[in-house]
Amino acid sequence: MPKRVIREVNSWFERERIVSNLERFQDFIIISLCLGLFCVMLIRLGDMFFSFLHPLDLREITSDILFILILVELFRLLIDYLQTQQISVGAAVEITIVSALREVILRGVLEIPQNQLFGISTFLLVLAVIFITIPLISRLFGHVTSYNHDTLSDTEIVASGNVAADEI
Repeated sequence: MPKRVIREVNSWFERERIVSNLERFQDFIIISLCLGLFCVMLIRLGDMFFSFLHPLDLREITSDILFILILVELFRLLIDYLQTQQISVGAAVEITIVSALREVILRGVLEIPQNQLFGISTFLLVLAVIFITIPLISRLFGHVTSYNHDTLSDTEIVASGNVAADEI
């Protein structure tokens, strides 16, 4: 009986089991965020349609449309994460760019102080550089192959037909 209890307690602390449970909990959190985000999108969409009944305020309608587009992109980012278990940096950068531009559009370029406008411009420039360099970096590091000379014997290399240029 005590050995069985000890074995059961030890199984609670197995690395695979802990990681599996944490991944399930993380998926639950992401699904909760998706549901909450979807509800917020529906509420904002309803508010936008009800605002059409009153005299049109172009700034408010533009704000609602851009905010809903940002929420849709965040929703897409969360769905992609659930499918691949990886964050799409490109999508996150796109969302950040649209969010920053939304604030500039709503406040107006002439109403923003010069130093704040300079900061926003620098921020957008850095985001643009990140957005442009992501495909280049992934292409550069995506085709890198490493050969582990310590674990491959000569017969395994010849048998598989994969010979690196420095081994010849």
